[in-house]
Amino acid sequence: MKTIEKISEGKNYSAVNVGKIDEIINYELPMGPDVVIKGKVFAGQAVSATGSEFSFQTLVPGQDSGFLHTHKTHEELYMILRGEGQYQVDGEVFPVSEGSIVRVAPDGKRALKNTGSENLTMLCIQYKANAFTADDSPMTDGVILQEPLNW
Repeated sequence: MKTIEKISEGKNYSAVNVGKIDEIINYELPMGPDVVIKGKVFAGQAVSATGSEFSFQTLVPGQDSGFLHTHKTHEELYMILRGEGQYQVDGEVFPVSEGSIVRVAPDGKRALKNTGSENLTMLCIQYKANAFTADDSPMTDGVILQEPLNW
């Protein structure tokens, strides 16, 4: 089973490496005594994330996520990094492929299926729904510092 590699850590950051996109398939996520999801890894805790969780998952051709699911408070963003498939939310099915991004509210009943001939790999970011306000715009929250870069 593949594991996350820690790269560096400091007071204000953590850095890890989950490996190449093609290696995501080698992870295993234990979900209970009889349930193991192959090709999935959560990495938020590995980088000590405090406002979100994220995972990578690879589905082989013909494989689906195995079940519909919802969340209690988390909204999710699914970003398709490679491959193609179908995404289902609340009974609606639509095509997704490399570059597709799907946002699903907590109550959305969701699932993903690889309908292509190659592996489908996605990144899923989950965070508390409705946490951002108008004051949280990336254009107003960021601060450009007048300090030199140290490469």
